[in-house]
Amino acid sequence: MLSTPFFQAQAFIFGAIIGSFLNVVIHRLPLEQSIVSPSSRCPRCGTPIPPWHNVPIISWIVLRGKCRGCGGGISFRYPLVEAANALLYLYIFTRFGFTFQALAAAVYCSALIVVTGIDFDHKVIPDVISLPGMLLGLACSFFLPPGFWNALLALLAGGGFFWAVAAVSDKLLGKPGMGGGDIKLAAMMGSFLGMESLVVAVFIALLSGSLVSVVLIGLGRKSRKDVIPFGPFLALGGMTAYFWGSAIFSWYLAVSTL
Repeated sequence: MLSTPFFQAQAFIFGAIIGSFLNVVIHRLPLEQSIVSPSSRCPRCGTPIPPWHNVPIISWIVLRGKCRGCGGGISFRYPLVEAANALLYLYIFTRFGFTFQALAAAVYCSALIVVTGIDFDHKVIPDVISLPGMLLGLACSFFLPPGFWNALLALLAGGGFFWAVAAVSDKLLGKPGMGGGDIKLAAMMGSFLGMESLVVAVFIALLSGSLVSVVLIGLGRKSRKDVIPFGPFLALGGMTAYFWGSAIFSWYLAVSTL
C-alpha cells in the first residue's frame, strides 16, 4: 500500500514537516532554549513566522530565502534539512512499510540529521541526542535486527574504538583525536546497527572525513590545526550502513576472498 503515489506523497510530506521541527532543534538546542515554545520566528529579527510562511521547503522558495519582516537572508540549510528528511522518510516508509522498523529508522535518521547540523554550527554533539539514542537503540534491538547482544557489543565496540583513538592521540600528540561527542555518537550508532554494519559505518566515516579534510587543506580552506567536525561523517556512515551495511559487508568479504 505504501508503494502507491498517494502514500509516498504522505511519507514525503510527513518527513518535510518533521524536518521543519528538526531545524528548530538544530537552532535552539545548543543555545539551551526550549524547542517547543515560542513558535517559529526569524533567527535574525525575532519576528514570529505565521503558518502560511512556514510551509516546509515551499515557503523558503516563495520568499526567496528571505524573512518577510526584516528582509534578512534565511540559510539554505533550512529547506535542505526539510528536503533531506522528507526524502529519507519517503525511502524508509516505501522500503519498510508502516512498521516498527520504519519508525525506528525514521527516529535514527532524524537524530543523525540533527547531529550533523549542530556539529557543523557548534562543533559539539549534545548528549541529549546520543545518550537516549543508545537506550532507544538497545530497546529496539529486542524486536529488530541486529538483536540485543549484537547491538550491545556494537555499542561498546563503537564507543570503545573512538575512546581508544582519543586516548592514543592524546598520549602521542598531546590532544585527543576524537571528542567525547563523537565517542558517544559512535556508541549510539552501534546500538542500532550491530557489529557488521558498524564496521561499514566507521569505514565510510573515516574515509569520507579524511578525503574532505585533505581537499579542504589542499585548497587552503583549512589548516592542519583547524578542527573539522567529525559528526557529519559519522552520520553519513551511519545512515548508509543502516540501509546497506550488511550488503556492503558481504560484498567486501566476497571480494576479499577472490
